[in-house]
Amino acid sequence: MSAPTAATTTQPAKIELLELLAAIGTAQWQDFAAAAARHGLTSMQAKVLAQLGGPVPMRGLAERLVCDASNITGIVDRLEAHGFVRREVSAADRRVKNVVATDLGRETIRRVRDEMQATHGALDTLDESEQAALYALLERLRPVMEARGKER
Repeated sequence: MSAPTAATTTQPAKIELLELLAAIGTAQWQDFAAAAARHGLTSMQAKVLAQLGGPVPMRGLAERLVCDASNITGIVDRLEAHGFVRREVSAADRRVKNVVATDLGRETIRRVRDEMQATHGALDTLDESEQAALYALLERLRPVMEARGKER
């Protein structure tokens, strides 16, 4: 994408916004994967850990990550073997296994996020009001995007 010139309008085309979002998303994902690797995690293992704010059913993880449930089983097996997560029987339905981050898992994903130097550096180029504006805009987009993702 080329830099705007004096002749370009100030209103970006949707395709330009999509390209920017994709570029930023890719760069953020690469930064996340690199930080995860420093902790011995694959990017998908770290992504699973990042989804565990509380107990999440195995099938729910597969839906959130848009992958087959059998893939999640293997990832969770490896995370559990290293002490990052544990499986618990759901109180609501004993047939359901929830995945729960351990203290080690929560601490590790916190460190991964803290070590995302490229992402932190990019955000540091924004002043407080710009960060607040970006946050507000992303918060407006999030529920719409998440709802559309569930419609698939």
